[in-house]
Amino acid sequence: MKFYVATLFPEIFDALDFSILRIAMEKGLVEVVTVNPRGFSVDSHGTVDDAPYGGGAGMVMKPEPLVDAIEWVKAREPEIKGYLLSPQGSVFRQSMAWEFSKRSSVLLVCGRYEGVDDRVRGFLDGEVSLGDFVLAGGELAAMTIIEAVTRLIPGVLGSSQSLDEESFAMGLLEYPQYTRPSEFRGIPVPQVLLSGDHSEVARWRRFQRVKITWEKRPDLLAKARLTEEDKCFLEMVIKGEDPWEES
Repeated sequence: MKFYVATLFPEIFDALDFSILRIAMEKGLVEVVTVNPRGFSVDSHGTVDDAPYGGGAGMVMKPEPLVDAIEWVKAREPEIKGYLLSPQGSVFRQSMAWEFSKRSSVLLVCGRYEGVDDRVRGFLDGEVSLGDFVLAGGELAAMTIIEAVTRLIPGVLGSSQSLDEESFAMGLLEYPQYTRPSEFRGIPVPQVLLSGDHSEVARWRRFQRVKITWEKRPDLLAKARLTEEDKCFLEMVIKGEDPWEES
C-alpha cells in the first residue's frame, strides 16, 4: 500500500522508520511518499500561506500550491482518495483503518497555521479527525493513521491472531496480559493462565474482554458482535459475578 502525504514538514515522517513500519517498508508492503506543497508554489519564495480575507490572527494555507500537490498525486494514482486531517472530519476509528487497509493507496493532507483555504476541500474526498482536540498541524495525525492502517495489511504482523484478539477487533477491549514472574510484589498471575487448559484460558480471556469493556467503554457494547456466551458473561459482570475469581 502507498501512503501519499501532503505536508510542509516531510522530515517529520522520518520517524516512521522504526519497528513494524520499518519492517513493512523493507518488505515492500508499504511506501510513504511525502509531497511538499512548497514545491508547487507560484512564486520564487516558495510562499504557501497568506493573511486571511476579513482579517484575523495567523495565516492560512493558500489553495494554489496545495491543490497542485493534490492533483500531482491524483495524476499518478487516478483511483486514490484524499483526506484532509481536520478537527471537522469524521472521527478515525478501527473500522476506517480496516477500510483504508484494503486500498492500494490513500492521500493524507496535513494543514498548518490557522488551516487551509476552504476551497481546497472541494478537491478532496473527505476529512478525518483523531478527536475533539487541536494540533499544530496534521502530521502527527497522519502518522497515527499510517501506523494503524499498516498493521492491518496482510504480511505486516507475524500472526493474524494478533489482529483477531486485540482491542476493537470485535468491538471489545483487549483482555489483560501477564508474563513472568508468576508473582510480582505479592500480586499473582490469575491461576487459570497457569493451568495449561487452553479452552478455559480462552473462556477467561473472553470474559475479561466483556468485563473490561463494560467497566471502561460500555458504549462499545451496543455495536459489539456478542455471542450467546458473551451475553451470559455480560449478565454475570452486571451482577458482579466472576467464575474465575480466586478467594
